[in-house]
Amino acid sequence: MKDDDDGPVERLDSSMANSDVSTRIRTTTTTATIIPKSSPAVIFSERFFGAFQWEEFACGCGSAFVNISVTYPIYKIIFRQMLHGVAITSAFGQLRHEGLGFLYRGMLPPLAQKTISLSIMFGVFDGTRRYMVEDYRLNDYGAKVMAGLVAGSVESILLPFERIQTLLADSKFHQYFSNTSSAFRYVVTNYGFRELYRGIEPVFWRNGLSNALFFMLREEASVRLPQRKSLSSRTAQEFVAGAVIGASISTLFYPLNVIKVSLQSDMGHPTEGSWQACKRIYRERDSRIGHFYRGCAFNTGRSFISWGIMNTAYENLKKLMHQRPQRPRNATN
Repeated sequence: MKDDDDGPVERLDSSMANSDVSTRIRTTTTTATIIPKSSPAVIFSERFFGAFQWEEFACGCGSAFVNISVTYPIYKIIFRQMLHGVAITSAFGQLRHEGLGFLYRGMLPPLAQKTISLSIMFGVFDGTRRYMVEDYRLNDYGAKVMAGLVAGSVESILLPFERIQTLLADSKFHQYFSNTSSAFRYVVTNYGFRELYRGIEPVFWRNGLSNALFFMLREEASVRLPQRKSLSSRTAQEFVAGAVIGASISTLFYPLNVIKVSLQSDMGHPTEGSWQACKRIYRERDSRIGHFYRGCAFNTGRSFISWGIMNTAYENLKKLMHQRPQRPRNATN
């Protein structure tokens, strides 16, 4: 009797189990069919931003901090030559007359701007280049050019820092504001946010073209130069490579900086176009193209030191970031 009674129960349990399995399968199938597909915008965002690495941003930021701390006084001399078209001795005399208290005046804007700018420059370039090579199979040179232009365009967002730096470094505005925050408040309160972006046209062209050229030459140098084994020789090679490339590009695009400084040294008046400013500067400087390059020699020297420091600092920070800590070995009994 016991064996006879268990038969229907087992069949009933088996039927219920099969029913449960069928229900789960139908539920899973139904759930799978109602999951919405990712939109092209979501896929693009995931792929594009997924190609970025935070280490590249951090290395760029650190290299800029080291550089600005060392080279800012040199910049002040070059700035006076750009603005007034005077010799280096006259520019140095102006700073000496103003005193040590004004030597580092205006350093905060370039420090903030350069740390963020180089962070964007290296981080956006690396992520954009990787995305274009991996997703679009773009050739390496084309990817570098496009990534450099994108990074330079994004950098142009930081123009307000350069704008305030120009106003703080110009002696005719000393009476209007005493520090960076007061300069920002004064400009925005009296002239609006648009005034902070005065001179964006030459900055846009300078950033995009110089970035593309810098990264192409820099990576060519890293591939073609011999691989040094010792730390000192490798550091020296990194410094010289970055210094020569950076100084050459800075000299090539120096006239765009002259136009930018001229545009940004004014406040409140209608903005000139870049070409109109170029013609005006040409007339003001005795109609001689050579006078466009007043301060260029000193700027080349500063760029040589600046880019050498930045390239060396970047490479060493990158090695430090990618260095994996070694795990301690377990002691064996």
